[in-house]
Amino acid sequence: MKFSQLKVTTPYLELDELFYDRVEPTPLTKPYIISYSQDAAELLGVDEDLADDERLLGIVNGEAMLEGSQPFAMCYAGHQFGYFVPRLGDGRAINLGKVNGYNLQLKGSGLTRYSRRGDGRAVLRSSIREYLMSEAMHALGIATSRALALIGSETDVARERWEKGAIVLRLSPTWIRFGTFEYFSAKKDFAKLQALAEYVIDESFSHLKGEEACYLKMYSEIVKNTATTLAHWQSVGFNHGVMNTDNMSIDGRTIDYGPFAFLDDYDSNYICNHTDSEGRYAFKNQPGIAHWNLSMLARALSPIVHYESMELVLDEIYGATYEQKYLELMKKRMGLYVESEDDSSLLRWLLGSLESCVVDYNLFFRKLSGYNGDKEPLLELCEYQQRPLQEWLEAYDRRLEKETLSQQHREEKMLTSNPKYILKNFLLQEAIDKAIEGDFSMVDDMLKVALEPFDEHKELEYLARKAPTKAKNIKLSCSS
Repeated sequence: MKFSQLKVTTPYLELDELFYDRVEPTPLTKPYIISYSQDAAELLGVDEDLADDERLLGIVNGEAMLEGSQPFAMCYAGHQFGYFVPRLGDGRAINLGKVNGYNLQLKGSGLTRYSRRGDGRAVLRSSIREYLMSEAMHALGIATSRALALIGSETDVARERWEKGAIVLRLSPTWIRFGTFEYFSAKKDFAKLQALAEYVIDESFSHLKGEEACYLKMYSEIVKNTATTLAHWQSVGFNHGVMNTDNMSIDGRTIDYGPFAFLDDYDSNYICNHTDSEGRYAFKNQPGIAHWNLSMLARALSPIVHYESMELVLDEIYGATYEQKYLELMKKRMGLYVESEDDSSLLRWLLGSLESCVVDYNLFFRKLSGYNGDKEPLLELCEYQQRPLQEWLEAYDRRLEKETLSQQHREEKMLTSNPKYILKNFLLQEAIDKAIEGDFSMVDDMLKVALEPFDEHKELEYLARKAPTKAKNIKLSCSS
Protein backbone atom coordinates (compact mmCIF):
# COMPACT_ATOMS: atom_id res chain seq x y z
CA MET A 1 0.00 0.00 0.00
CA LYS A 2 1.12 3.54 -0.70
CA PHE A 3 1.23 6.13 2.05
CA SER A 4 -1.31 8.29 0.22
CA GLN A 5 -3.78 5.38 0.20
CA LEU A 6 -3.93 5.15 4.00
CA LYS A 7 -7.21 5.81 5.80
CA VAL A 8 -7.04 7.64 9.10
CA THR A 9 -9.33 8.08 12.08
CA THR A 10 -9.50 11.04 14.45
CA PRO A 11 -10.21 9.60 17.91
CA TYR A 12 -8.94 12.72 19.70
CA LEU A 13 -11.91 14.62 18.33
CA GLU A 14 -14.22 12.39 20.37
CA LEU A 15 -12.92 13.89 23.63
CA ASP A 16 -14.21 17.44 23.77
CA GLU A 17 -14.29 20.55 21.64
CA LEU A 18 -12.20 22.40 24.23
CA PHE A 19 -9.47 19.85 23.69
CA TYR A 20 -8.71 20.80 20.11
CA ASP A 21 -9.26 23.33 17.38
CA ARG A 22 -10.07 22.39 13.81
CA VAL A 23 -7.52 23.97 11.47
CA GLU A 24 -6.28 23.53 7.93
CA PRO A 25 -2.55 23.42 7.12
CA THR A 26 -1.08 26.40 5.26
CA PRO A 27 0.99 25.00 2.39
CA LEU A 28 4.56 26.11 1.79
CA THR A 29 5.61 27.78 -1.47
CA LYS A 30 7.41 25.62 -4.05
CA PRO A 31 7.75 22.58 -1.77
CA TYR A 32 10.09 19.70 -2.50
CA ILE A 33 10.91 16.42 -0.79
CA ILE A 34 14.29 16.34 0.94
CA SER A 35 14.22 12.91 2.56
CA TYR A 36 11.97 10.16 3.83
CA SER A 37 12.29 7.19 6.17
CA GLN A 38 11.02 3.98 4.67
CA ASP A 39 11.64 2.38 8.05
CA ALA A 40 9.13 4.72 9.71
CA ALA A 41 6.63 4.25 6.89
CA GLU A 42 6.51 0.52 7.54
CA LEU A 43 5.00 1.23 10.96
CA LEU A 44 1.91 2.49 9.15
CA GLY A 45 1.61 -0.57 6.93
CA VAL A 46 3.20 1.16 3.94
CA ASP A 47 4.90 -1.51 1.83
CA GLU A 48 5.62 0.50 -1.31
CA ASP A 49 8.61 2.79 -1.79
CA LEU A 50 7.75 6.33 -0.75
CA ALA A 51 9.68 7.57 -3.78
CA ASP A 52 6.92 6.15 -5.97
CA ASP A 53 4.10 7.93 -4.14
CA GLU A 54 3.18 10.90 -6.28
CA ARG A 55 0.87 12.35 -3.57
CA LEU A 56 3.38 12.20 -0.71
CA LEU A 57 4.62 15.76 -1.20
CA GLY A 58 1.12 17.18 -1.37
CA ILE A 59 0.06 15.45 1.85
CA VAL A 60 3.14 16.56 3.80
CA ASN A 61 2.64 20.09 2.51
CA GLY A 62 -1.03 20.12 3.51
CA GLU A 63 -2.29 20.51 -0.05
CA ALA A 64 -3.84 17.03 -0.10
CA MET A 65 -5.46 14.95 2.62
CA LEU A 66 -5.49 11.30 3.60
CA GLU A 67 -8.92 9.70 3.51
CA GLY A 68 -10.79 10.37 6.75
CA SER A 69 -8.49 13.18 7.88
CA GLN A 70 -9.96 16.08 9.84
CA PRO A 71 -6.93 18.25 10.68
CA PHE A 72 -6.78 19.76 14.14
CA ALA A 73 -4.45 21.31 16.71
CA MET A 74 -4.49 20.16 20.34
CA CYS A 75 -4.71 22.26 23.48
CA TYR A 76 -2.69 21.71 26.67
CA ALA A 77 -1.07 23.58 29.54
CA GLY A 78 2.40 23.16 31.04
CA HIS A 79 5.10 24.15 33.46
CA GLN A 80 7.67 26.01 31.38
CA PHE A 81 11.01 26.37 33.20
CA GLY A 82 9.09 25.72 36.42
CA TYR A 83 6.32 28.29 35.88
CA PHE A 84 2.78 27.20 35.09
CA VAL A 85 1.17 28.42 31.87
CA PRO A 86 -2.53 27.48 31.81
CA ARG A 87 -3.07 27.56 28.06
CA LEU A 88 -0.61 26.28 25.48
CA GLY A 89 -1.07 23.99 22.51
CA ASP A 90 0.14 22.90 19.09
CA GLY A 91 1.44 26.23 17.92
CA ARG A 92 3.09 24.88 14.79
CA ALA A 93 1.85 21.29 14.60
CA ILE A 94 -1.30 20.05 12.92
CA ASN A 95 -2.65 16.55 13.48
CA LEU A 96 -3.88 14.55 10.50
CA GLY A 97 -5.36 11.50 12.23
CA LYS A 98 -4.42 8.02 13.36
CA VAL A 99 -3.52 4.89 11.40
CA ASN A 100 -2.20 1.54 12.57
CA GLY A 101 -1.74 2.84 16.12
CA TYR A 102 0.21 5.97 15.15
CA ASN A 103 -0.94 9.57 15.22
CA LEU A 104 0.33 11.60 12.26
CA GLN A 105 1.33 15.21 12.70
CA LEU A 106 2.74 17.94 10.45
CA LYS A 107 5.25 20.17 12.25
CA GLY A 108 5.75 23.56 10.66
CA SER A 109 2.49 23.53 8.72
CA GLY A 110 1.18 26.99 9.63
CA LEU A 111 -0.72 29.03 12.16
CA THR A 112 -3.08 27.47 14.69
CA ARG A 113 -5.17 28.90 17.49
CA TYR A 114 -2.24 28.17 19.83
CA SER A 115 0.54 29.85 17.85
CA ARG A 116 0.37 32.85 20.18
CA ARG A 117 2.83 35.37 18.71
CA GLY A 118 4.53 32.75 16.52
CA ASP A 119 4.13 32.09 12.81
CA GLY A 120 3.33 28.38 12.96
CA ARG A 121 6.38 27.55 10.86
CA ALA A 122 9.52 25.48 11.31
CA VAL A 123 12.75 26.33 9.52
CA LEU A 124 15.01 24.02 7.57
CA ARG A 125 17.71 23.69 10.24
CA SER A 126 15.41 22.66 13.09
CA SER A 127 13.44 20.35 10.79
CA ILE A 128 16.57 18.52 9.63
CA ARG A 129 17.63 18.07 13.25
CA GLU A 130 14.28 16.69 14.40
CA TYR A 131 13.88 14.44 11.37
CA LEU A 132 17.29 12.81 11.79
CA MET A 133 17.25 12.66 15.57
CA SER A 134 13.83 10.99 15.73
CA GLU A 135 15.12 8.11 13.64
CA ALA A 136 18.47 7.98 15.43
CA MET A 137 16.93 7.71 18.89
CA HIS A 138 14.73 4.87 17.71
CA ALA A 139 17.71 2.94 16.37
CA LEU A 140 19.50 3.45 19.69
CA GLY A 141 16.62 1.66 21.41
CA ILE A 142 15.11 4.76 23.01
CA ALA A 143 11.34 5.31 23.01
CA THR A 144 10.66 8.24 20.69
CA SER A 145 8.33 9.82 18.19
CA ARG A 146 9.32 8.96 14.62
CA ALA A 147 9.75 11.00 11.45
CA LEU A 148 8.49 9.78 8.10
CA ALA A 149 9.30 12.63 5.72
CA LEU A 150 10.99 16.01 5.47
CA ILE A 151 10.18 18.67 2.90
CA GLY A 152 11.74 22.06 2.15
CA SER A 153 10.40 25.11 0.34
CA GLU A 154 10.98 28.64 -0.89
CA THR A 155 8.79 30.11 1.88
CA ASP A 156 10.63 32.82 3.82
CA VAL A 157 10.50 32.51 7.61
CA ALA A 158 11.86 35.12 10.02
CA ARG A 159 13.99 33.86 12.91
CA GLU A 160 17.33 35.36 13.95
CA ARG A 161 17.58 35.89 10.19
CA TRP A 162 15.47 35.08 7.17
CA GLU A 163 15.36 31.33 6.56
CA LYS A 164 13.40 28.85 4.47
CA GLY A 165 10.39 26.99 5.84
CA ALA A 166 10.23 23.21 6.13
CA ILE A 167 7.79 20.57 7.42
CA VAL A 168 8.41 17.26 9.15
CA LEU A 169 5.74 14.56 9.05
CA ARG A 170 6.13 12.87 12.42
CA LEU A 171 4.22 10.10 14.13
CA SER A 172 3.69 8.80 17.63
CA PRO A 173 1.38 6.35 19.39
CA THR A 174 0.19 9.34 21.43
CA TRP A 175 0.58 13.10 21.54
CA ILE A 176 -1.00 13.41 25.01
CA ARG A 177 1.34 15.22 27.38
CA PHE A 178 1.62 15.77 31.11
CA GLY A 179 0.41 19.26 30.27
CA THR A 180 -2.79 17.90 28.74
CA PHE A 181 -3.88 16.70 32.17
CA GLU A 182 -2.68 19.96 33.71
CA TYR A 183 -4.95 21.87 31.32
CA PHE A 184 -8.20 20.23 32.45
CA SER A 185 -7.13 20.10 36.09
CA ALA A 186 -6.38 23.83 36.13
CA LYS A 187 -9.80 24.51 34.58
CA LYS A 188 -11.31 22.37 37.36
CA ASP A 189 -13.15 20.41 34.70
CA PHE A 190 -12.79 17.11 36.49
CA ALA A 191 -15.28 15.23 34.34
CA LYS A 192 -13.13 15.94 31.28
CA LEU A 193 -10.02 15.13 33.30
CA GLN A 194 -11.47 11.69 33.99
CA ALA A 195 -12.52 11.30 30.36
CA LEU A 196 -8.95 12.10 29.33
CA ALA A 197 -7.62 9.46 31.74
CA GLU A 198 -9.99 6.91 30.19
CA TYR A 199 -8.79 7.90 26.74
CA VAL A 200 -5.13 7.55 27.72
CA ILE A 201 -5.79 4.10 29.14
CA ASP A 202 -7.48 3.10 25.89
CA GLU A 203 -4.68 4.51 23.76
CA SER A 204 -1.52 3.78 25.74
CA PHE A 205 -2.31 1.42 28.62
CA SER A 206 -5.09 -0.80 27.33
CA HIS A 207 -4.02 -3.66 29.62
CA LEU A 208 -5.34 -1.58 32.55
CA LYS A 209 -8.83 -1.12 31.15
CA GLY A 210 -11.48 -2.23 33.62
CA GLU A 211 -8.99 -2.88 36.43
CA GLU A 212 -9.54 -1.66 39.96
CA ALA A 213 -7.62 1.56 40.74
CA CYS A 214 -6.80 1.83 37.03
CA TYR A 215 -5.91 5.55 37.21
CA LEU A 216 -3.34 4.95 39.94
CA LYS A 217 -1.95 2.03 37.96
CA MET A 218 -1.82 4.27 34.89
CA TYR A 219 0.23 6.78 36.87
CA SER A 220 2.55 3.98 37.98
CA GLU A 221 3.10 2.99 34.35
CA ILE A 222 3.86 6.60 33.41
CA VAL A 223 6.41 6.81 36.22
CA LYS A 224 8.15 3.58 35.15
CA ASN A 225 8.21 4.51 31.47
CA THR A 226 9.55 7.98 32.17
CA ALA A 227 12.28 6.64 34.46
CA THR A 228 13.29 4.09 31.82
CA THR A 229 13.54 6.72 29.09
CA LEU A 230 15.60 9.00 31.33
CA ALA A 231 17.98 6.13 32.06
CA HIS A 232 18.43 5.69 28.31
CA TRP A 233 19.03 9.42 27.82
CA GLN A 234 21.71 9.53 30.48
CA SER A 235 23.38 6.35 29.25
CA VAL A 236 23.93 7.69 25.72
CA GLY A 237 24.64 11.27 26.82
CA PHE A 238 21.47 12.85 25.41
CA ASN A 239 20.48 16.31 26.63
CA HIS A 240 16.86 17.17 25.78
CA GLY A 241 17.15 20.85 26.56
CA VAL A 242 13.50 21.75 27.26
CA MET A 243 11.92 19.31 29.72
CA ASN A 244 8.80 21.39 30.33
CA THR A 245 5.76 19.35 31.35
CA ASP A 246 4.14 20.15 28.01
CA ASN A 247 7.11 18.40 26.34
CA MET A 248 6.70 15.21 28.38
CA SER A 249 4.80 12.41 26.64
CA ILE A 250 2.27 10.54 28.73
CA ASP A 251 3.68 7.19 27.59
CA GLY A 252 7.26 8.13 28.43
CA ARG A 253 8.67 8.46 24.92
CA THR A 254 10.94 11.27 23.74
CA ILE A 255 9.08 14.03 21.90
CA ASP A 256 9.50 17.64 20.80
CA TYR A 257 13.11 17.80 19.69
CA GLY A 258 14.22 21.39 20.13
CA PRO A 259 17.66 22.51 21.36
CA PHE A 260 18.83 18.94 22.02
CA ALA A 261 22.35 17.54 21.91
CA PHE A 262 24.45 14.47 22.47
CA LEU A 263 27.46 15.11 24.66
CA ASP A 264 30.77 15.58 22.90
CA ASP A 265 33.27 15.53 25.76
CA TYR A 266 31.66 14.18 28.92
CA ASP A 267 30.38 17.20 30.84
CA SER A 268 27.77 16.53 33.50
CA ASN A 269 27.02 20.27 33.73
CA TYR A 270 26.37 20.67 30.01
CA ILE A 271 23.43 22.92 29.05
CA CYS A 272 22.43 22.67 25.39
CA ASN A 273 19.71 25.36 25.47
CA HIS A 274 21.18 28.87 25.47
CA THR A 275 17.96 30.31 26.94
CA ASP A 276 18.37 28.05 30.01
CA SER A 277 20.42 30.64 31.89
CA GLU A 278 20.02 28.90 35.26
CA GLY A 279 20.84 25.42 34.00
CA ARG A 280 17.50 23.95 34.99
CA TYR A 281 17.72 21.42 32.17
CA ALA A 282 21.44 20.71 32.37
CA PHE A 283 22.43 17.15 31.52
CA LYS A 284 22.97 16.07 35.13
CA ASN A 285 19.62 17.55 36.21
CA GLN A 286 17.44 15.60 33.79
CA PRO A 287 16.54 12.64 36.07
CA GLY A 288 15.58 15.02 38.87
CA ILE A 289 13.55 17.24 36.55
CA ALA A 290 11.63 14.22 35.29
CA HIS A 291 10.80 13.38 38.93
CA TRP A 292 9.60 16.96 39.47
CA ASN A 293 7.48 16.83 36.32
CA LEU A 294 5.90 13.58 37.50
CA SER A 295 5.05 15.26 40.79
CA MET A 296 3.29 18.02 38.82
CA LEU A 297 1.37 15.34 36.94
CA ALA A 298 0.35 13.78 40.25
CA ARG A 299 -0.96 17.15 41.37
CA ALA A 300 -2.97 17.46 38.14
CA LEU A 301 -4.42 13.96 38.57
CA SER A 302 -5.25 14.44 42.26
CA PRO A 303 -8.93 15.29 41.67
CA ILE A 304 -9.45 11.73 40.37
CA VAL A 305 -6.60 9.80 42.07
CA HIS A 306 -5.59 9.71 45.74
CA TYR A 307 -2.63 12.10 45.88
CA GLU A 308 -0.77 10.40 48.72
CA SER A 309 -0.95 7.10 46.84
CA MET A 310 0.66 8.73 43.81
CA GLU A 311 3.34 10.27 46.02
CA LEU A 312 4.12 6.82 47.36
CA VAL A 313 4.28 5.39 43.85
CA LEU A 314 6.60 8.16 42.71
CA ASP A 315 8.92 7.80 45.70
CA GLU A 316 9.07 4.00 45.54
CA ILE A 317 9.16 3.38 41.80
CA TYR A 318 10.87 6.25 40.01
CA GLY A 319 14.29 6.19 41.65
CA ALA A 320 14.50 2.41 41.82
CA THR A 321 13.48 2.00 38.18
CA TYR A 322 15.87 4.68 37.00
CA GLU A 323 18.88 3.42 38.97
CA GLN A 324 18.32 -0.21 38.00
CA LYS A 325 17.89 0.55 34.29
CA TYR A 326 20.74 3.04 34.14
CA LEU A 327 23.20 0.67 35.80
CA GLU A 328 22.02 -2.16 33.55
CA LEU A 329 22.64 -0.06 30.43
CA MET A 330 25.98 1.26 31.59
CA LYS A 331 27.25 -2.18 32.59
CA LYS A 332 26.55 -3.31 29.05
CA ARG A 333 28.47 -0.30 27.77
CA MET A 334 31.40 -1.28 30.02
CA GLY A 335 31.19 -4.95 29.05
CA LEU A 336 30.33 -6.17 32.54
CA TYR A 337 27.94 -9.12 32.56
CA VAL A 338 28.74 -10.90 35.83
CA GLU A 339 27.08 -9.39 38.91
CA SER A 340 29.38 -7.42 41.22
CA GLU A 341 28.30 -5.14 44.03
CA ASP A 342 31.08 -2.64 43.24
CA ASP A 343 29.95 -1.90 39.69
CA SER A 344 28.00 1.22 40.63
CA SER A 345 31.10 2.70 42.25
CA LEU A 346 33.22 1.70 39.27
CA LEU A 347 30.80 3.52 36.99
CA ARG A 348 30.84 6.72 39.04
CA TRP A 349 34.63 6.54 39.06
CA LEU A 350 34.67 6.22 35.27
CA LEU A 351 32.39 9.20 34.68
CA GLY A 352 34.48 11.35 36.99
CA SER A 353 37.62 10.28 35.14
CA LEU A 354 36.13 11.06 31.74
CA GLU A 355 35.12 14.50 32.94
CA SER A 356 38.43 15.40 34.53
CA CYS A 357 40.45 14.06 31.57
CA VAL A 358 38.18 15.71 28.95
CA VAL A 359 37.22 12.65 26.90
CA ASP A 360 34.71 12.22 24.08
CA TYR A 361 31.92 10.30 25.79
CA ASN A 362 30.59 7.95 23.12
CA LEU A 363 33.90 7.56 21.29
CA PHE A 364 35.42 6.30 24.55
CA PHE A 365 32.88 3.50 24.89
CA ARG A 366 33.23 2.47 21.25
CA LYS A 367 36.99 2.16 21.71
CA LEU A 368 36.51 0.42 25.06
CA SER A 369 34.59 -2.27 23.17
CA GLY A 370 37.85 -3.43 21.61
CA TYR A 371 39.94 -3.13 24.78
CA ASN A 372 42.50 -5.95 25.10
CA GLY A 373 44.64 -4.59 27.90
CA ASP A 374 46.43 -1.98 25.80
CA LYS A 375 45.57 1.29 27.51
CA GLU A 376 47.27 3.65 25.09
CA PRO A 377 44.42 3.98 22.50
CA LEU A 378 42.05 4.98 25.31
CA LEU A 379 44.50 7.28 27.06
CA GLU A 380 45.11 9.06 23.76
CA LEU A 381 41.51 10.27 23.94
CA CYS A 382 42.35 12.38 27.00
CA GLU A 383 42.77 16.06 26.19
CA TYR A 384 43.69 17.37 29.62
CA GLN A 385 45.36 14.69 31.71
CA GLN A 386 45.65 10.90 31.64
CA ARG A 387 46.27 9.79 35.20
CA PRO A 388 42.62 9.54 36.41
CA LEU A 389 41.68 7.38 33.43
CA GLN A 390 44.90 5.37 33.74
CA GLU A 391 43.98 4.52 37.34
CA TRP A 392 40.43 3.64 36.37
CA LEU A 393 41.65 1.29 33.61
CA GLU A 394 43.84 -0.50 36.14
CA ALA A 395 40.76 -1.07 38.32
CA TYR A 396 38.81 -2.11 35.20
CA ASP A 397 41.47 -4.74 34.46
CA ARG A 398 40.92 -6.20 37.92
CA ARG A 399 37.13 -6.13 37.44
CA LEU A 400 37.38 -7.95 34.11
CA GLU A 401 39.01 -10.87 35.89
CA LYS A 402 35.54 -11.71 37.27
CA GLU A 403 34.06 -11.98 33.76
CA THR A 404 33.64 -15.35 32.09
CA LEU A 405 33.38 -14.25 28.46
CA SER A 406 36.37 -14.28 26.15
CA GLN A 407 37.75 -10.92 25.06
CA GLN A 408 36.38 -11.54 21.55
CA HIS A 409 32.89 -12.42 22.76
CA ARG A 410 32.85 -9.43 25.11
CA GLU A 411 33.85 -7.14 22.23
CA GLU A 412 31.07 -8.51 20.02
CA LYS A 413 28.48 -7.84 22.73
CA MET A 414 29.83 -4.40 23.57
CA LEU A 415 29.71 -3.32 19.94
CA THR A 416 25.94 -3.79 20.05
CA SER A 417 25.68 -1.42 23.04
CA ASN A 418 28.22 1.23 22.02
CA PRO A 419 27.25 3.01 18.79
CA LYS A 420 29.85 3.88 16.18
CA TYR A 421 27.74 6.78 14.96
CA ILE A 422 26.21 9.48 17.13
CA LEU A 423 24.52 12.50 15.53
CA LYS A 424 26.66 15.16 17.11
CA ASN A 425 25.69 18.78 16.71
CA PHE A 426 28.71 19.78 14.67
CA LEU A 427 27.85 17.07 12.13
CA LEU A 428 24.21 18.13 12.04
CA GLN A 429 25.36 21.71 11.48
CA GLU A 430 27.54 20.62 8.57
CA ALA A 431 24.54 18.84 7.04
CA ILE A 432 22.40 21.94 7.60
CA ASP A 433 24.98 24.25 6.02
CA LYS A 434 25.09 22.05 2.92
CA ALA A 435 21.31 21.79 2.81
CA ILE A 436 20.96 25.56 2.85
CA GLU A 437 23.06 25.56 -0.32
CA GLY A 438 20.81 22.92 -1.87
CA ASP A 439 23.03 19.89 -1.18
CA PHE A 440 21.13 17.26 0.82
CA SER A 441 23.64 14.43 0.40
CA MET A 442 24.80 14.67 4.00
CA VAL A 443 21.22 14.39 5.23
CA ASP A 444 20.98 11.12 3.32
CA ASP A 445 24.29 9.90 4.76
CA MET A 446 23.26 10.80 8.29
CA LEU A 447 19.91 9.07 7.95
CA LYS A 448 21.73 5.88 6.98
CA VAL A 449 24.00 5.86 10.02
CA ALA A 450 21.14 7.09 12.23
CA LEU A 451 19.21 3.93 11.40
CA GLU A 452 22.30 1.68 11.69
CA PRO A 453 24.40 3.32 14.44
CA PHE A 454 26.18 0.16 15.59
CA ASP A 455 27.32 -0.97 12.14
CA GLU A 456 30.51 -0.16 10.29
CA HIS A 457 30.03 2.02 7.22
CA LYS A 458 33.48 2.46 5.70
CA GLU A 459 32.25 4.96 3.14
CA LEU A 460 30.70 7.08 5.91
CA GLU A 461 33.63 7.05 8.33
CA TYR A 462 33.63 10.86 8.28
CA LEU A 463 30.46 10.77 10.37
CA ALA A 464 32.31 9.12 13.28
CA ARG A 465 34.69 12.06 13.79
CA LYS A 466 35.39 13.82 17.06
CA ALA A 467 34.00 17.31 17.36
CA PRO A 468 36.47 20.14 16.65
CA THR A 469 37.40 22.04 19.79
CA LYS A 470 35.48 25.16 18.74
CA ALA A 471 32.29 23.14 18.10
CA LYS A 472 32.22 21.05 21.27
CA ASN A 473 29.15 21.06 23.52
CA ILE A 474 27.73 24.17 21.90
CA LYS A 475 24.42 25.74 22.97
CA LEU A 476 21.43 26.05 20.71
CA SER A 477 18.26 28.09 20.43
CA CYS A 478 14.72 26.75 20.35
CA SER A 479 14.64 27.39 16.59
CA SER A 480 17.88 25.48 16.01
